[in-house]
Amino acid sequence: MSNRNTQANKAAARERIRAERERQKKKEKLRRQLIVAGTVVGVLAVAGGIGFMVMKANEPTGWEAAKEAKPVAPAHTQGKNGTEILIGDKNAKETLEVFEDIRCPACASFEQSSGEALLKDIKDGRYRVRFSMYTFIDDTPAGGEGSKNALSALGAALNVSPEAFLKYKAALYSAKFHPEEQVDTYGKDAELLKVAATVPELKNNKAFETAVKQGTYDRWVMDMTALFGRKGVKGTPTFMHGDKKLTIPQVPQQQMTQAQYNRLAQANFKKMIDKEFGPAKGSGKPDPGKGDSKGDEGRNGIREGEKDPTASR
Repeated sequence: MSNRNTQANKAAARERIRAERERQKKKEKLRRQLIVAGTVVGVLAVAGGIGFMVMKANEPTGWEAAKEAKPVAPAHTQGKNGTEILIGDKNAKETLEVFEDIRCPACASFEQSSGEALLKDIKDGRYRVRFSMYTFIDDTPAGGEGSKNALSALGAALNVSPEAFLKYKAALYSAKFHPEEQVDTYGKDAELLKVAATVPELKNNKAFETAVKQGTYDRWVMDMTALFGRKGVKGTPTFMHGDKKLTIPQVPQQQMTQAQYNRLAQANFKKMIDKEFGPAKGSGKPDPGKGDSKGDEGRNGIREGEKDPTASR
């Protein structure tokens, strides 16, 4: 082979090697570019995901979120955001205010002993009752959310009818269902629906059940809760007539059966009411005039159309 051919072959070989190296360099550069691009996309995706998670984490949840929900007040309410629950004959001259918390054991004791007497007075038109339902026990060391959750369910019952509200409240306070204060039984919808099944107006009532499960009246609960301290009331049960706080005589501290206690407690409740409003019709007792709607010492009750007095907290 001539020297010229040998040199030409070597030159061609070198050119092939150079071309292959260039091709590999371009391939490697493209690979790196793809890796960088993928990494950037991945970082952006992760950053976006983290940002979304942070945003979601900072969003209010549960009852805090309920504060921001659209206000939905139950039927049969009045006043700002439906926070006045007035039940009874609209022609009744007087209004008794009752402050309660569903988890309150003393409220349950009152309901079990004197609830029927209260309902009879409402039915007889002796007075109307404004119920202010509080939820402060959820914020005590007992914790939980049973007061708020039960009140939301009570709102759903009130939306059905005032009668359903009263019957359901009585059932929630009953000796059969009412839990110990430290036990957050009513924090569970299933428990609230189990109690509701004993109320004819609520049993198999799909609209009521849906409202309980979806928390339709959760925002209303927060509006009611915001009234805590109205008229200086921070304990339950409390009874007021106008600006006057009423006091039930205490049952003597002595050994007795539950039935005996209930009879004495109801008698004391009636004494308090008779003293403030005068004896009930048909009682045979002389009427001292306490039932007049123009009594003194703040005895005027809330009249229909009166400005919501919640500002006087």
